Amino acid sequence: QVQLVESGGGLVQPGGTLRLSCAASGIIFNTYAMNWYRQAPGKQRELVAGITRIGGTKYADSVKGRFTISRDNPKNTVYLQMNSLNPEDTAVYYCNADPALTGMIAGRERPGGCWGQGTQVTVSS
Repeated sequence: QVQLVESGGGLVQPGGTLRLSCAASGIIFNTYAMNWYRQAPGKQRELVAGITRIGGTKYADSVKGRFTISRDNPKNTVYLQMNSLNPEDTAVYYCNADPALTGMIAGRERPGGCWGQGTQVTVSS
């Protein structure tokens, strides 16, 4: 059974940091690109960051220089380090595992594969 479990969300003040984790099971992790998407209330889901199976990365312009995506293949886990958070980052963050081209395409607009249940990130003073 394929499962993606996100953790690390919460409430943080503007300028603060959070680290999200997504643990995968039931897939051959190192054949998937791993992505983070987010959806704010009343808005469409959007890409935050993606990483190919060999570490190539892609970021949304709004998070470049603030967020870093990384993966630990032996641990079947992908991370999203989020720094300098602002209220516009408030959203539910979803982990995605995309098998396209054996994990060599990150951050597709309409990814395939499987999704986690999401974790809430709220940036507020």
